Amino acid sequence: MTARGVRGSYDAVVVGAGHNGLVAAAYLARAGRSVLVLERLGHTGGAAVSARPFTGVDARLSRYSYLVSLLPRKIVRDLGLDFRVRPRAVSSYTPVERDGRPTGLLVGGGERRTRASFARLTGSDRAYEAWRRFYGMTGRVAQRVFPTLTEPLPTREELRRRIDDEDAWRALFEEPIGVAIEEHFTDDLVRGVVLTDALIGTFADAHDPSLKQNRCFLYHVIGGGTGAWDVPVGGMGALTDALAGAARAAGAVLATGHEAVRITTDGDAAEVTYRTTDGEGVAAARHVLVNASPQELAALTSGPAPAPAEGAQLKVNMVLERLPALRDRAVDPREAFAGTFHVAEGYEQLAAAHAEAAAGRVPAVPPSEIYCHTLTDPTILGPGPAGRGHHTLTLFGLHAPARLFARDNDAVRERLLRATLAQLDAHLAEPLAGCLARDAEGRPCIEAKSPLDLERDLGLPGGHIFHRDLSWPHAGEGTGRWGVETAHPNVLLCGAGAVRGGGVSGVPGHNAAMAVLEASRD
Repeated sequence: MTARGVRGSYDAVVVGAGHNGLVAAAYLARAGRSVLVLERLGHTGGAAVSARPFTGVDARLSRYSYLVSLLPRKIVRDLGLDFRVRPRAVSSYTPVERDGRPTGLLVGGGERRTRASFARLTGSDRAYEAWRRFYGMTGRVAQRVFPTLTEPLPTREELRRRIDDEDAWRALFEEPIGVAIEEHFTDDLVRGVVLTDALIGTFADAHDPSLKQNRCFLYHVIGGGTGAWDVPVGGMGALTDALAGAARAAGAVLATGHEAVRITTDGDAAEVTYRTTDGEGVAAARHVLVNASPQELAALTSGPAPAPAEGAQLKVNMVLERLPALRDRAVDPREAFAGTFHVAEGYEQLAAAHAEAAAGRVPAVPPSEIYCHTLTDPTILGPGPAGRGHHTLTLFGLHAPARLFARDNDAVRERLLRATLAQLDAHLAEPLAGCLARDAEGRPCIEAKSPLDLERDLGLPGGHIFHRDLSWPHAGEGTGRWGVETAHPNVLLCGAGAVRGGGVSGVPGHNAAMAVLEASRD
């Protein structure tokens, strides 16, 4: 849409058409408010999009965000979204070499199968029983915490009473997660598998005193009240396409190619200046909802800059002609890659990689995790690739902070990619390179994105996928009633950097819309 489609005044202007901005716009428009959404890019969806990154290859990959756990069914129901997810048959597989033989840990496929895999790896049932106790505890926490994400922020004490388990509170909210992991588990590989949920998009050690790893872990185990991570049918773009459709159907105006450059407000009324290829325009609004990072909010409002953010991941997308065979013949590749395939993620390996990266060195043994979307949902492939048995793989590399790429982004990205794939190849019966499909130009179908690439392409500060370190899901100093409030009463932060933001959840968008509707009633 061009600037000519944008009129002068709205009840609410939403800056950014990522999934949270679209959630906010849909709720407000359905409540009868006039809503304008300004989006810098030529399309909606932000980081939650599907794309065909390889020339001539009919595969729509979830390019930046992959799985769904934190999206409340409430939002799907409220907005009438035609959107579905499918559970993965396997939770995870982690290969390792023990006593000179390839083996691994398979979690999923039923209790009997999982118990047998723990026994095969560790030699007894003790590790599996500890696993059941630990995740029984996190499951109870999930049931009690997840419903609060779309309610006004509880205080810390209110949340503690709601959890009603002092051991769980201590393990998750007060002591570094490494303490609980070491108390419950003795096997290095099992410890590492548990720890990975504390490190997704978070550069930290298991015993980091800031507890940012605990906050990351919490959000990774509470989704849906179960902690399950599901596959979006049709890819992540199916969600944001449904959200955009819901917002438009309710009357919201979605203006792509419109970059917000300034917000002025007196607390009661605001103006948003935007830029298009045709020049600048101004939209007036009672409320402005910013679906962008806290850094971008500060720039738009000329406010004080927040602390710098730093992403810490390597993202890799691939299309394969076939799944590679494994050295561990006890596990079918179709099982191993259907869940999260952990590579070089033993507990000590994760600690060593963090120490190397913290010292400014590319980890010698870079950890990563992989999953295959098409084993659960083949609809993202066109008839040609599907008929030839092609599959997609997405890889998420840990402990790859932006600082490592600052001197030479391209060279370091390539070096880290080679090292990461070498760790994967160590567990395969054939090199991954021989399984890659080729695009129309004969190039292998693989692309890698560093934090600096994500900052450039998506505006993520420092390439941080959560915009900044995750927050506790309770009130604190300056958090406001919904966790979306800013220094300006009629300007709200509805992106991943809000309290209870991060991940593909729609929660900040929902909460910002609720804050606007409450203010209107008041």
